[in-house]
Amino acid sequence: MAKSETVFSTAYFPSVAMMAAMMQYAQDGHILIEQMETFPKQTHRNRTIIITANGAMPLSVPVVRTNGNHTFTKDIAISYTERWNLIHWRAIESAYNASPFFLYYRDDVEKIIMQRYKRLLDLNLTILTFLAKKLKKEWDISYTIDYQRSENYLVDFRDRYSYKHPETLPTLEKYHQVFEDRMPFNPNVSILDLLFNKGPETATYLLRQIIKP
Repeated sequence: MAKSETVFSTAYFPSVAMMAAMMQYAQDGHILIEQMETFPKQTHRNRTIIITANGAMPLSVPVVRTNGNHTFTKDIAISYTERWNLIHWRAIESAYNASPFFLYYRDDVEKIIMQRYKRLLDLNLTILTFLAKKLKKEWDISYTIDYQRSENYLVDFRDRYSYKHPETLPTLEKYHQVFEDRMPFNPNVSILDLLFNKGPETATYLLRQIIKP
């Protein structure tokens, strides 16, 4: 494997910071996604955060570890024993119905969430493909074939910008958020928050942020 590669984790509606990193560090339009790691619990791989009238709200996709704690990310299945996707969509609709560009993207986002997927990777690839289209990026998305340590990559974004550690975030430029009249700006949120509020300006915003390797 060439040292020139930059690697990312899979993510459920990636954070604003992660999307900024993808926009700026995709070499020649190539996005490399890790799939051979042992799936870590409670990360952005299967969760995202939106802002509601009551504050930040985590949305988590329930998963099935087919091989217990030794399950690779590529083998993580999605559980539909509960209608989590309907819960997610209703929460997103309630939170962003008043945002400037919600109507512009709502049908696509609802379709993605309400569709059934076998694997987490399948859901997240559909999301990333949708985002690439809206950001006007022609990304070639591929997956790792084995697990490599961080020092083997040019840049390793697999565990950057954890929702659990907002202190590690880069400084992001403030933008309008739906409930800014009642709560401070929150940069540690899903790309959906930026997309619904900035619309076509989303790509320009992401490229403007300072993302260090």
